[in-house]
Order: sequence, then C-alpha cells, then structure tokens
Amino acid sequence: MILEGGQGAKASPNDHQEHCLMDWLEEPMCFISSFLDDPCAAASTSTPNEITSCEWWAKGQEQYDMTCTTPSLSSTPSTAKSPQLLPQAEFSRKRKKPTSSTTGKTTAAVQDKQRTVGVAGKKVQEELVEEGEVNMKLAGTGRKVQGKGGPGASSNGGSKETRWAEKLLNPCATAIEAANVSRVRHLLCVLQELQSLSGDVNHRLAAYGLRALVNRLSCTGISISNIGGAAAATTEAAVTFVTSETRLFRSALIKFHEVSPWFALPNALANASILQTLARDPSRCAKSLRVVDVGVSHGLQWPTFLDAITRRPEGGPPLVRLTVAGAAAPPGPFSVSPPGYDFRSHLLRYAKSINLNLQIDDANDLEPSSLALRRDETLVICAQFRICHRNADDRMTFLRLMRKLEPDLLVLSEIEGGRCSGGADNGYPAAFAKKAELLWRFLDSTSVAFRGKDCSERRVMEGEAARVLETAEPAAEGRERWQERMAAAGFEEEAFGEEAMEAGKAILRKCDGNWEMRTASPAEAEAVALWWKGQPVSFCSLWKPNRPM
Repeated sequence: MILEGGQGAKASPNDHQEHCLMDWLEEPMCFISSFLDDPCAAASTSTPNEITSCEWWAKGQEQYDMTCTTPSLSSTPSTAKSPQLLPQAEFSRKRKKPTSSTTGKTTAAVQDKQRTVGVAGKKVQEELVEEGEVNMKLAGTGRKVQGKGGPGASSNGGSKETRWAEKLLNPCATAIEAANVSRVRHLLCVLQELQSLSGDVNHRLAAYGLRALVNRLSCTGISISNIGGAAAATTEAAVTFVTSETRLFRSALIKFHEVSPWFALPNALANASILQTLARDPSRCAKSLRVVDVGVSHGLQWPTFLDAITRRPEGGPPLVRLTVAGAAAPPGPFSVSPPGYDFRSHLLRYAKSINLNLQIDDANDLEPSSLALRRDETLVICAQFRICHRNADDRMTFLRLMRKLEPDLLVLSEIEGGRCSGGADNGYPAAFAKKAELLWRFLDSTSVAFRGKDCSERRVMEGEAARVLETAEPAAEGRERWQERMAAAGFEEEAFGEEAMEAGKAILRKCDGNWEMRTASPAEAEAVALWWKGQPVSFCSLWKPNRPM
C-alpha cells in the first residue's frame, strides 16, 4: 500500500502558516511542549534552522495539556517497607499539619502503623546487612536512600555504593539460573518490600527488575509459593507503548524528545547527514530520494527533515519516498506502537502544505523485490536501535542484506554495550546485569529530564525501556564489534560533517549537563557516542558500500 502526498497549490503566507501545522493528535498540540518552567525543554536558539525550525502539530484549537500528567496507574507498595528504604517522591514537599480532631486521630493511627512497620523494616535491613547484599551505610541515620530533592534526584548521583537495587537483582538472577530456591525466595521477598514505580531510581529499577525476574522464574519451571501473586501489582502497574492509550503514547514521545537526547540526538545526526549526502553531489538534486526507515521514531524524526530539505537553495527533490520497514527487524523496546496509532496521514498532509511530493509505503522485509527500488533515486537506510534484537548470526545476515541494496548512505545507531568477553559471561545472569545497568542509566536520566516529576509520560517511556530486561537477545554489544561486522559485510565508515556535529551539539545544549557527545578521534568525527554521567549509552555511525576502485 502506497500513500501519496502530491504537490499542493501555492498558498498565501497566512494560509501556509495555518495549514503547515498538522493535527498529529486528535486534539492538536504544538510540536514544542509547554515546559515553560523547565530550562531543559526550551528550544535552543543556536540550533540550525534547517534541522529544528519545523512545526507540524496543529495549534489554535483546544490545546492538549502537555504538562506532566498524573499517572492513572500506580503500584501499591507493601506496608512492610523499611522506613529508611521507604519509597518517596523524588521531590519532597512540606505539608501543613492537620488541625482537626478527626485528622489528628488519623495521623496518630498512621504513626502507630509506621512504628509497627519500622520493626519489620529493621528486620529486613538486618538480613540484608548479614548477607552483604546491600550497602546499608545509611541505615540507622534517619536519612533516606533517595535523592535530597534537587532536580532529578537519583540516589546520590548513581555511585555504585548507593545502587542497592542491582545488588539485589543481579544475585537473584544468578540464584534463579542456579535453581537456588531458598535464596531466590528471600531476594524476591526483599525486592517486593522495596520496589515502587513512584520512588527514586533504585526503587523503580527494583520494581521493573522484580517483574522481569518473576517472568524468568515462570519460564524455568521453578515453583515458589506466593511469589507470583506478590509481584502482580508491579506487573499491572507497568505501562508500555502497546498498553498505553494512543493519545498518551503521542504525548510521551513528544515530551521525551523535547527533554532527552536519547533518541533526539541520533535523529538529528541522521537528518543532517542525509542532507549532507545530497549536498555533496549536485546531480542528486534531480533524483528522487528514497529513505528506508528501520527504527523507533514512529514518525517523529521526519517532519524536521522534510522541512529542512525544502529550505535548501536548490529546493527539494522531485519525489521523496519514505518506506517504513519496521517489520523487517524483530520487535524490541520502543519499536511497537499501540493499536490505532498512524502517523502517515498527518505526515502526508504536512508534506502537501510545504509543496513537497511525498510517498509513504510499508515493507515487511528488505528484499529488493519488496522495496521496488528504482535506478533514478538516492537510497538511504536508517537502521536505528533495531538490528541488536537479532542474534549474532542474524545480525550479520541482516547487514549483508542491506549491503546488497547498494545504499548511498546507511545510518546505524545502536546501544553501546561495551566489550563482551564471551564464554560463560554470555549466560543469563551476566546479560541481565548489563541490561539492568543500562536501564539504570535510562531511569537516572529520565529523573533529571522530567525534573523528578512522577507523570504518566515518564512512566510510559520507563515502562517501555524496562522491556529490555525481559528480551531474550544477548546484551548490547560495543561499537567496536559493530564496526567489525559492518566491515565484514562490505561497508566502510563515513565521517560526520560539520553541520551534523553542530546539530548534535545544539540538541545537547538544551539538555542536562551530564550528557556528552564524544567521538573516537577529534580530527575525524566518525562514530558519535552519547554518554550519560561518564558512561556510554549509544552511538551513531555512517556507512557506505565499500566499492572497489
């Protein structure tokens, strides 16, 4: 099925301004969310116009509230939590003391209950100290484990000493693999005491990790009484892309792209690099442009690109064909949208409003017969965060398949997993530990991006990211391993241009200072890596077929 957006008639400036903004939502909104009180969300004035100047969400009608939405789904923490580890909101707020007699009685009852809870909590702490599972240096001091209430508070900056959730989750994964029933039971019970989707990073990681471990436990055939029911609340509270409402899904995508460079940076680098490829060869101006999208943007990447391509001095190509080939790669975190979500019609109307001839079609695979390639078109493939969900052999097969298409440019973005030592380290416990560490960085960064606000949009993004703990694929590999694969498949790496690097820097200027953009060599900006608090998160790289001279 091919959807077309033909060239429209010339419009007056007022008509163009009115119709250029598209109704992405049933109840339209601006592309830039109203984080007026959030400096991280303010648009950077230094961002190149050809990359970030586009608006395509309709406005002027009833505006959809883009401020943080109070989550409708929340977990119900156990009442037997330790006072020192009791999950709290990341920002504590002072409240007035009750003055009525009725309220006073209720407060006294709560205090009595908390004293009872403290006895059980103290017992849990003593067990953890005895086993050495958690560093409880803060126990008995009256201080909470979570942050002190600054923006994005996240467990004392995320140092290894205070990341107690991983010190419970990782041994539990090892115990499940070893079928150590008594140890599994103990660790799961402790995790259930401490998990909370509304707490700080440790509590949220414990909640998502607990769900993943319980699911793993059910697959192994090990039976532990009362454990499955104890984690039911956690499973029900987690919201993912597929289980969210379409309207909330769109809101979460837009807001996340505004406050975090997790996907915004690779998208900006890819868009600028495609423009760079077209600019380097003037003969491409007369050719059609074919972009094959194997990614996780759900259409959010393309409005700014379409706007930028029409603003070039030579104008846009005679035809832009966007092929959505998400089905060509296995589903993984961030790849599947909720039922009823479709960005195609909105994108086509936007293309028509800027006099750009756009076609959008779908492809279930990357076979040349399925793509119906043409000789008179420039072919670009954007493969972002999808190939990693295949096993090692299938990854190589997929890369060779893309090489057969002879693309003019291939954009590859993946999670940076570091070096894999192989052997026994490739088992479930080691893979789970690496995925848990990656999820920690995501949760830690979203705490800062959303200024510690527990809202529905953040829960959707975090719930979807937590799916990585339940995937069967091995842990993410490092950039060096991907470079070896790409070279073996017949590709050679291309350097990013100055415009792309400036676009990436502009994205980071809008975000928290803990984000960094690094390159392997300052002189040659080939692969660009995204780092959070001194730790790698992902990389973006450019490739072209290695053709003999």
